[in-house]
Amino acid sequence: MTAVLEVLLWWAALTGLWLVLISTVDPLELLVGSASALAAALLARVGRRAVADR
Repeated sequence: MTAVLEVLLWWAALTGLWLVLISTVDPLELLVGSASALAAALLARVGRRAVADR
């Protein structure tokens, strides 16, 4: 459950940042931004675990 919460928080923060940085919000931009944020959130989780497990 902790992993899901961590990824969800990362995703929300990164999606929010994406929405602040783009000029127009249309459905395709929102879809691409959300998918990219999810990928980055998963990689952030993996990277944090890799560093913590040392």
